[in-house]
Amino acid sequence: MDALLSLLFSSEEEELYMLDRMAYFMFLMAACTFITLLFENVPYGRYATSKYGFPVNARFAWFVQELPALLLPMCLLLWTSSSKTSLLPNQLLIAMYFLHYVQRACIYPFLIRGGKPTPFASFALAFVFCCYNGFMQIRYLSHYAEYPAYWVTHPCFLIGSVLWFVGWFINVQSDHILRNLRKPGETGYKVPKGGMFEYVSGANFLGEITEWAGFTLAGHSVHSAAFAIFTAVVLASRAVAHHK
Repeated sequence: MDALLSLLFSSEEEELYMLDRMAYFMFLMAACTFITLLFENVPYGRYATSKYGFPVNARFAWFVQELPALLLPMCLLLWTSSSKTSLLPNQLLIAMYFLHYVQRACIYPFLIRGGKPTPFASFALAFVFCCYNGFMQIRYLSHYAEYPAYWVTHPCFLIGSVLWFVGWFINVQSDHILRNLRKPGETGYKVPKGGMFEYVSGANFLGEITEWAGFTLAGHSVHSAAFAIFTAVVLASRAVAHHK
C-alpha cells in the first residue's frame, strides 16, 4: 500500500498538505449540509423517500456503508509504514476510533429490528464519506500526528477521553433502548424512555455528537475537528426533526 500512496503523493509533505485540504473541504461540506438540512431531512429511516433512489435493506446498508471506515484504516495500519503508531497518544486515539466503528459496522447493523430501507443515494453517500473520513483520520494519526510526551496527562486529552467514553456509552445505551421500544409484531414509532432519553429526545444523537467532540479535544487536530463538526451538523438536524 506504500507503493500506491507513493504514486498518489510525491512526498510526505504533499500528502500532509492533502490531508489538511481534505479536512478543510469537510468543513465546507458541513456548511453546505447545514444549509441543505434547513429545507430537507436526511433521507433515511423515518424520512426515507423513493426520490433518492431504490430502497436498500437497512441491515445491509448500515453494514456495507460503515465497513470502509473500519477496513480502510486497518489496511493503512497493517500495510503502510505507520511511523506514529508506537506512540501512546496515537495508539489511544486510534483505539477510540476503532472501538466506535467495530460497534457501528460489525455489531449495530445485525441488531436492527425491522428498520426501514435506506434510499440508494443516502447509502452511496454514506459509503463515500466513510472511505474519505476513514482515510483522513487514520492516515493522519498513524503517520503524521505528533504529540508531546506528556500529552496523555494533559487536561485536553483527559477531558476529551472522558467525553468520548461518556458519548460512546450514551450512544450504545440509547440504541439499545430504541431497539426494544416495539414488542414483537408491533409497528410505528414510540417515545423512548430511560437513560438520557429522560432528559433529551435524541439521546442517541447527543451521545455520538459528544463522542466525537471528545475525540476532537483529545486529538487536537483540524482533521478530528472537521469530523466532529460535520457529525454535529447532520445529527443535530436529525435530532431537531425527531423532536418535532
